[in-house]
Amino acid sequence: MTDDATGSAPSAAPVAAPGRRGIWPFRRRTRTRAEETPPAGPDAESSAGVGISRGLSILLILAASVVVAFGMGAIAGILAPTLLALVLTICAQPVRVWLERHGTPSGVATGAVALTVFALLAGFIGLLIVAMAQFIGMLPQYKPQLQQFGDQLAQWAETIGLGPQQVQQIKAGFDPSQFVGFFSGLLGSALSLTAFLVVVLTMLILMPADAAYTPTLLKQLEPARPNLVFALSSFGHGVRRYMVVTTVLGLVQGVINGLALWVLGVPAALLWAILSFLCSFIPNVGYFLALIPPLVFGFLTGGWPTVIAIIVIYGVVNAIVQSVIQPKVVGNAVALSQTLTFFAVLFWAVVLGPIGAILAIPITLLVRAVLVDADPRSRLWRPYIGDLRHTRELMKEDAALRKAQRQEAKGRPTGSR
Repeated sequence: MTDDATGSAPSAAPVAAPGRRGIWPFRRRTRTRAEETPPAGPDAESSAGVGISRGLSILLILAASVVVAFGMGAIAGILAPTLLALVLTICAQPVRVWLERHGTPSGVATGAVALTVFALLAGFIGLLIVAMAQFIGMLPQYKPQLQQFGDQLAQWAETIGLGPQQVQQIKAGFDPSQFVGFFSGLLGSALSLTAFLVVVLTMLILMPADAAYTPTLLKQLEPARPNLVFALSSFGHGVRRYMVVTTVLGLVQGVINGLALWVLGVPAALLWAILSFLCSFIPNVGYFLALIPPLVFGFLTGGWPTVIAIIVIYGVVNAIVQSVIQPKVVGNAVALSQTLTFFAVLFWAVVLGPIGAILAIPITLLVRAVLVDADPRSRLWRPYIGDLRHTRELMKEDAALRKAQRQEAKGRPTGSR
């Protein structure tokens, strides 16, 4: 029935159109109308109402959500890498399917994809560690400038009425020993990093192996739960499209920002380029997280002209990539409102830590698939959480109607009714 771990709708092996021959994953398959249309009726075994009032139902849902959130936070150490492995498996699953279609044994294809993804992840973490080590090595030479900048910021804070305690905290925040302690702690936690990578690698081996059974399992489930199968299929397609597009555009964004910082002479340009790439996965908040460190060190090395140049470059690149290109390429695959997206980043960062902030969109899409998309009675809430396709059409119709009414009113003679 399906070709991937997330239950994409039934399809035969896609055939390349004449003149556009290519191989997956370099050629995107267009989803058919049947794949994008949810089932009309409820599932056969949907439970009927049990006579609980709406207010009590809301309270029970909120209480259960709090319990679940605290439980997820308690096991964040294993849940975060597991969710990361799940997202990576979803993104890499089509490659494994393509290898199997071209004669590669299932076990070899699964292992090859898992090891490749793990090698890329380990290489990226290694590059990040090298960049942080270089940054720690060059920090001592900027100690006087950092302290002077902290003193200036503290004086400005006094002028706007902050108390002595807040001023001292600001000054302490620019103590180079604070930076060294923070990054040294990250580098020194090799045991936890190793455990994280072990969990990810193990899951990357087990999940693709289990995914081989997913098409048959979903085929068994579809007669009784067609809406759930549709929701999981849509979730897989949306997450895969969002993550692949965001990764490619994040790489472009990181390279451009890193080169610009290197040309401007900002220290640790490689580290800030990696930070820019990571923060591209964090909507709304990521831009500011990636911008602040280069601004500080740009001010120390080049003053206000460098600061203004960094703001302009980061602003233009972010506006083009995340506000123009990404929405057009991703389309309606995410369909989350800006408010919900911002809240999701904060919520999952609190529950799961930094990985939660990076995976906020995929995790939220999974929650929406299970709680909203899988239930026909709950789909009416999709416009309120960001699916505004029909809403935009209604707004265009209303705008056209108002325009026609204004034109009609202008064409009437003065005093006519």
